[in-house]
Amino acid sequence: MKLKNTDALNALQAQSLKLLESRRAIDSVGTKHAQGLVRHVMVCGGPGCHSSGSPRIAECLEEELNRLGLSDQIKVFQPGCFGFCEKGPMIEIFPDNVTYCEVSAEDVTTIVEEHFIHGKQVEHLLFMDPNTKERFATKLPFYDGQLRIALRNVGYIAPENILEYIAADGYQALAKVLFQMTPMEVIDVLKVSGLRGRGGAGFPTGSKWEFTRKNQADQRYIICNADEGDPGAFMDRSVLEGDPHSVLEAMLIAGAAIGASEGFIYVRAEYPAAIHRLKVAIAQAHEYGLLGKRILGSDFSFDIELKYGAGAFVCGEETALIHSIEGARGEPSVKPPFPAEKGLWGKPTCVNNVETLANIPPIILKGAAWFAAIGTEKSKGTKVFALAGKVNNVGLVEVPMGTTLRQIIFDIGGGIKQRKTFKAAQTGGPSGGCIPTKYLDSPIDYESLASIGSMMGSGGLIVLDEDDCMVNIARFFQEFTMDESCGRCTACRVGTKRLYEILTKITEGKGTLEDLDKMEKLCRIIKDTALCGLGQSAPNPILSTLKYFREEYIAHVVDKTCPAGVCKSLLKYEITDKCVGCTLCVKKCPMHCITGTSKKRHIIDQERCLKCGACMEQCRVVGAIICH
Repeated sequence: MKLKNTDALNALQAQSLKLLESRRAIDSVGTKHAQGLVRHVMVCGGPGCHSSGSPRIAECLEEELNRLGLSDQIKVFQPGCFGFCEKGPMIEIFPDNVTYCEVSAEDVTTIVEEHFIHGKQVEHLLFMDPNTKERFATKLPFYDGQLRIALRNVGYIAPENILEYIAADGYQALAKVLFQMTPMEVIDVLKVSGLRGRGGAGFPTGSKWEFTRKNQADQRYIICNADEGDPGAFMDRSVLEGDPHSVLEAMLIAGAAIGASEGFIYVRAEYPAAIHRLKVAIAQAHEYGLLGKRILGSDFSFDIELKYGAGAFVCGEETALIHSIEGARGEPSVKPPFPAEKGLWGKPTCVNNVETLANIPPIILKGAAWFAAIGTEKSKGTKVFALAGKVNNVGLVEVPMGTTLRQIIFDIGGGIKQRKTFKAAQTGGPSGGCIPTKYLDSPIDYESLASIGSMMGSGGLIVLDEDDCMVNIARFFQEFTMDESCGRCTACRVGTKRLYEILTKITEGKGTLEDLDKMEKLCRIIKDTALCGLGQSAPNPILSTLKYFREEYIAHVVDKTCPAGVCKSLLKYEITDKCVGCTLCVKKCPMHCITGTSKKRHIIDQERCLKCGACMEQCRVVGAIICH
């Protein structure tokens, strides 16, 4: 079915609205549903829930509903990520507006019998606030303070059904761009909106589009950077898996604005579900005439091709990504010239990441002023974060720019696990810094994070507690960037390796105070001389931990201790006078370095001890074996 004009698109939208009627209505369990609406059971299809068995839950639901003859009244869907990954697998039931958490396949029979047949909520599957013990059927506290723009459709629509996207105002922004706006008007809207690149650098999106358009050429390109490589980050993946058409529509809008007729999505090969859904979305867009020749009857033609990344972190840098698409080695280029001037195959090229693109259709539809009213003076709109680490509510959150770390970690995130003490938040992935307690009330925006030694990055936010060693954290991220360096420039190829070696030396208790000065000086040199953003930002975790947690470095170097008890080389297991000589530790020690006879205190040979902790795990007497 080819849509030949905007009237055909509007007519299709009007017809498709029926698909979402049940999800827009709110009713309560046990009452008669408005207008006899069919119930929709949404089983979270996000990566976390998927790995925890959500496909099997959906399958069991369909089997049970078929068995009871209820499949005509109750439909099962698997949309994208709901965001509240800590409590997955999750299901939402509409129009009842009830959410169940930590569901298993074994719960399906109970849900069908209690909820659908008897009209009662399954109490033990409702979210329970760990502090107040209050149960929530809807309006979960996790979503308080969030504002979904980039994630507006993720978890709400079926990602493999273009009609549901069209029902949710899909492709209306494209129609507006093609028939009501000039290319420069589109660019001006983005400039006034204040949208900045969500991939890390924060460059104004409208300006990037303008630079690309102004460079004369017989061909221009738009590239979607979906090479999400930060440890713990899954923001772009969730958009691609849950709302692929929003990215396609944004690329079409970008193509019309900059004068491009071809686009590429550079996606990680490790994202098979995202790749599958992008393929389905592209095929559907072709089928409905929203990709290809003379889109919606206009003079605009545009097509999109997928390119797969092999997992090289450096290919997240735009020039390295471009080289990879061209079939060359993924190495960055010296800039200028910038891709807007000379990019893919030497033509003007605009590179935007997934989250940036996902914001564009609603900005076109609702206007620049609407978007600019959200956020801070210099950082407009919202930002998606992958909240991970030692926090109670791990998940995907989208909040207005300017929201504080405290609000994200303690209000949305529910605080630190096991009521332990917050120590730091690591933002910006391997390129970011560690933010200590005193900056918990700092607003999250580009300028504020940069002023305290961190960065926005693509949106990874890892929470650390009292049990984390900041020296070891710096070493972990340095090892990552060292391994991911493309090796083209000496500063990054050699410098990151030297930094890693010094950090390893310190965690083994062999470091000196001179090493700290040497490491800090080397960090500054690498930042000033590395070729691309990977090398230039690689020292950030080290510099921020040296600045805010220097006492931990001093403890490792001077006292030869790890305050957090993480660095094995600095640990010492000792058997105290409480030992009753049960010999369990002797039997379980893999190095046989514990000696002693029955009913007498045992002794550990410190030279041979692996610091594995097996002895402490086996000890029957609490406190008989200590680690310090």
